[in-house]
Amino acid sequence: MPSPIKRLMRISPQQLRAFETTARLMSITRAARELHVSQPTISVQLRQLAELIGEPLFEPVGRGIRLTLAGEALVEAVGEISATWQRFEGRLSDLRGLVRGRLRIAAVTTAEYFVPDLLGPFGALHPGIDIELAVENRDRVIARLHQQVDDLAVMMLPPEDLPLQSLPFMDNPLVVIGPAQHRLARLGHPVPLEELTGERWLMREPGSGTRWVAEKHFASHGFTPRLAMSLGSNEALKHAVGAGLGIGVISALAIGPVGPSGRAHRHSPWVRLPVEGFPILRQWSLVWRTDVPLSLPARQFVSYLEHEGKPS
Repeated sequence: MPSPIKRLMRISPQQLRAFETTARLMSITRAARELHVSQPTISVQLRQLAELIGEPLFEPVGRGIRLTLAGEALVEAVGEISATWQRFEGRLSDLRGLVRGRLRIAAVTTAEYFVPDLLGPFGALHPGIDIELAVENRDRVIARLHQQVDDLAVMMLPPEDLPLQSLPFMDNPLVVIGPAQHRLARLGHPVPLEELTGERWLMREPGSGTRWVAEKHFASHGFTPRLAMSLGSNEALKHAVGAGLGIGVISALAIGPVGPSGRAHRHSPWVRLPVEGFPILRQWSLVWRTDVPLSLPARQFVSYLEHEGKPS
């Protein structure tokens, strides 16, 4: 039987990349789009990889696909290979006394409003470090943590089923916003949630950390919102609220500073509403797996955030 190294060398990087992307996105179409190749190219690479391994890696389910047991095992193996290579790159950098390599960070969608401001100064201090930033919803970031795709993750609610270390570094207050002409817009005092029973509520998509926290908050107060729409981004939610489609829960970071009127500026189509129990106070954390050694670039970023990079 060929050695593991010889068997691995029969597999091309393109095949592994096609598999990892398809397994992460659970879609050949989306994988082809992300890798800038055609769908038939991805299908051929996946078929060739399955033939080399001797087992099917995906199986159809409804209109989509899912991993077979062999596919799940390969996802784990690819994650271990990637982590091992990152450790090797880190060791090389240590031996050379240089801070070089690649820093892979995943961030939940709301974090896109501030993570680039952290990475910019860090990148200027360490020009030898290439930075890759992936912005996904909470469920996708957790999946990436399971698959060891990234060195670090920025999120509000780290999962409890992984060995993780967290570094809280910034507050993340969640607030309620409504159309600029909303009946509560100029109210001088907070209103109970019960007064918003008849409102149309706009929420982030399932899998969003903001939605998860909001639903927990509502449940703890015995409140059931009338869900009118789910939206896949903060910008979409703000536009929908401004268009008068309803009210919604959003991170204060996504709307920026507001004046006494609750508006970001005079012509803002939405306004922050005074609701009892809001803002809901949560924190942003930098998280990483403790069962995998951190690369040197990741260690440098953790140190940077601890001592220099925390937002004021």
